[in-house]
Amino acid sequence: MAVLDDLSGFEFEDLMEDVFRNLGYENVRQAERTADEGRDVLMEEVVDGTRRAIIVEYKHTGTVGRPVVQKLHSAIATFDFDGPKRGMVVTTGRFTNPAQEYAQRLQQNDDPHPIELLDGEGLREIADEIGLDLYNGRIEILCDETLRPYDPAADVDTPVKEAFRDIENIEAADLPVPHSQVTFRPVVAITADTNAVFETSVGVIHQINDRTRFVVHAERGHPTVADDDVATLVTENFHATVDLDADRSGEVFDDVEERRFGQTQTEYKQWAVDRLQDYHTTKVTYTGDNNVTYNKTCEPNLSDISVQSIEPVYLPEVRQTTELQEYSYPYEYYAAGPSRVTLEDGIHRRVHCETSGVDETYTYCPNCGAIACDSHIKTERLEGEPVCTGCAVTERFALKTKYFYDDQNLEAFREEYAAMPFYQQAIENTLLAGGIVVATLLLVVGLLVIGGIM
Repeated sequence: MAVLDDLSGFEFEDLMEDVFRNLGYENVRQAERTADEGRDVLMEEVVDGTRRAIIVEYKHTGTVGRPVVQKLHSAIATFDFDGPKRGMVVTTGRFTNPAQEYAQRLQQNDDPHPIELLDGEGLREIADEIGLDLYNGRIEILCDETLRPYDPAADVDTPVKEAFRDIENIEAADLPVPHSQVTFRPVVAITADTNAVFETSVGVIHQINDRTRFVVHAERGHPTVADDDVATLVTENFHATVDLDADRSGEVFDDVEERRFGQTQTEYKQWAVDRLQDYHTTKVTYTGDNNVTYNKTCEPNLSDISVQSIEPVYLPEVRQTTELQEYSYPYEYYAAGPSRVTLEDGIHRRVHCETSGVDETYTYCPNCGAIACDSHIKTERLEGEPVCTGCAVTERFALKTKYFYDDQNLEAFREEYAAMPFYQQAIENTLLAGGIVVATLLLVVGLLVIGGIM
């Protein structure tokens, strides 16, 4: 069994705990490592709707004889469990003929506490099934499941159309088809229990009884914990995963990329245990029997932390880019069917200034393709349509700046302006026209006063 033979007994038990969890057994946990009464790991299975306890004994030796099997049979009988029970003896070596005959006789006699024997050859078969590397004692991650990269009930570019919906002066139906690419990024959801009691001569001073569930980005490099909204997206959609099919995705997206898991499942487990040990370490102040105040650092042991599950899945990262004349508008998000978490919203970002956010007002400029805010959008004088200050041609008429799509529109208005009566030209500047009216009224009133009429 290569390096498995070099593991200590406790290391082998720890590894087999992960193996059984990967095989689908439930509530897998290690028994107390002292006075274990022949029980190393306890776990459960559901058969035909009935929950059954399994008591596992490890013998990290070359040969296992009948006395070990008999001892486990007695331990099963005394184990407190409300339901059927069975046993299992696991070894990297082999079982003697008397040990095999004893286990077979229990099966043949329909004994209420049957025992299964799993030897080195059986472990090799399991290793192939779950990706256990027998040469380094680590469990690889075998995953071909992904969250849905798009909503099958809608078009793949529906999120982009929804993002453009509140942009003024452009209809979603008029948008070009965006360039879409998807990157399947590996993540793992880890669930772990931490149970620890810290006592001194005065009794219990601190206790931890906590279940933690977090999602970890699992590409190459140091693992990082996902943000809460990403973790929620993953955990709430685990029930709706699909097979990762790059060819099928290529029929929907322009580009498809699949990233690999950066570490083994064993390494993510070790990282999670170390992280939780640091997280739960705290300093406690208590008063001793002598009325003296003490400070004690309460750090859970590694054995106090039990990883209940490590669930790998691919998280689709979708990037869709819409080209509108001179500008490109990226929209990037993590997807899980109709649900998503936005990573980059280049649609709700003003081209001509730094302001961004969905609470602002944005208007599309059909002249250059810019999306601009109110302070950078003007009304084109000749067409009466929006134009942004970034592309508009300007000239002052009646002491006021006018905005035009291009030089042709400007020249056309010059001719129109030249043909206008004076009063119409003045109206091109509302403030100027209003000022002229007020000045005229004041002049008339002054003349009337001078003439004694008023």
